[in-house]
Amino acid sequence: MKDRICEFECNIDDMTAEELAFAAERLMEEGAKDVTLSPVQMKKGRPATLMTVMCADEEAEKECFVRLIFKYTSTIGIRELISERYILERSEKTLSTPYGDVRCKSVSGYGAERSKLEYEDLARIARERGISIAEARRLVLESL
Repeated sequence: MKDRICEFECNIDDMTAEELAFAAERLMEEGAKDVTLSPVQMKKGRPATLMTVMCADEEAEKECFVRLIFKYTSTIGIRELISERYILERSEKTLSTPYGDVRCKSVSGYGAERSKLEYEDLARIARERGISIAEARRLVLESL
């Protein structure tokens, strides 16, 4: 399966780590598909952060994420990249376990197929039992 995606990129060299994390969090809450922060080196050897915000192409056309990036960051310029991406078919089911319901996400396509238990559900079990995430995953898988 394919879809069109928009990535907005900007270099930021004058925000703290906390400010960048807050901006990324707000963009995700506003509906970004992903936000990544990568260390880069700018001219004259200055350290900076490359912020990449991924959103659906139709949202990019509305310029909503451009406004949000300017609102939450100190950048004075944003680059826009439109591309197609290959994606796997996604599904989710809820598994009933002795430890409560656990969501399981599955993906398939292009000869690949895999499943993963939802982190938040495993974390809940781990907290309730005072165990690690790995142990919670093992308990759930053994109960199926």
